[in-house]
Amino acid sequence: MALFRKGDPQTARRKMRAMFGPAQVDQSIRHAIQMCWLMLPERERSIDKVEKQFRRIADRAFKDFREDAKAFKLPE
Repeated sequence: MALFRKGDPQTARRKMRAMFGPAQVDQSIRHAIQMCWLMLPERERSIDKVEKQFRRIADRAFKDFREDAKAFKLPE
């Protein structure tokens, strides 16, 4: 059975948004933070170092996202 039947794309977007609300975003961010923690060498693990690395990666991702939006003429 398909998740959504064919029809209005706006309806599909609304359903997806309801299914993957803020809790999904929160869970994804927490998972990424945990992965940063696990990827640091054990002797270098601290909340400050994880935060520094996470922010560095997130800043780079936002920069790339903006650059891609500009290149593909997407709304900002």
